[in-house]
Amino acid sequence: MVTKTNPQDFSKYERARILGARALQISMDAPLLIKIEDEELEGLSYDPLKIAEKELDSGLLPITVKRPMPQKKEKPLEKLRIEKEKKEEKEKKEEEKKKEFEAKEEDERAKKKEQTEEKEIAEEGEIMEILEDDDEDLSEREGGEASAETE
Repeated sequence: MVTKTNPQDFSKYERARILGARALQISMDAPLLIKIEDEELEGLSYDPLKIAEKELDSGLLPITVKRPMPQKKEKPLEKLRIEKEKKEEKEKKEEEKKKEFEAKEEDERAKKKEQTEEKEIAEEGEIMEILEDDDEDLSEREGGEASAETE
């Protein structure tokens, strides 16, 4: 943790917090930490905020700011490399699962579409015969013989 006491080192937020806290103390009749003459107090209009600012600028306020700093972590490079590789492998597995899922969904959609089309064809009265491999060989032979005969 870093402790700051120099007024120039404070951020504007820290400065505002310090001035507000000290001005509240002064308004609650806390003793002033610097000697200010009556004429100067009249010039400041007895404003606790202005008095607190004058005290802060003089460097006499017993208020410090503690800033938490990030902790230093030392890890061997080998551990960092292994962690990175594990993370990459995990991402690849997730991506593969996603692709498989999408492929399954696409197959299901295609099957549903095919079934729908078959139902529509059956309802319209168009019936198509499904040929098996043996039937295709026979039709090719017959077609081949017929073309040879025509020549």
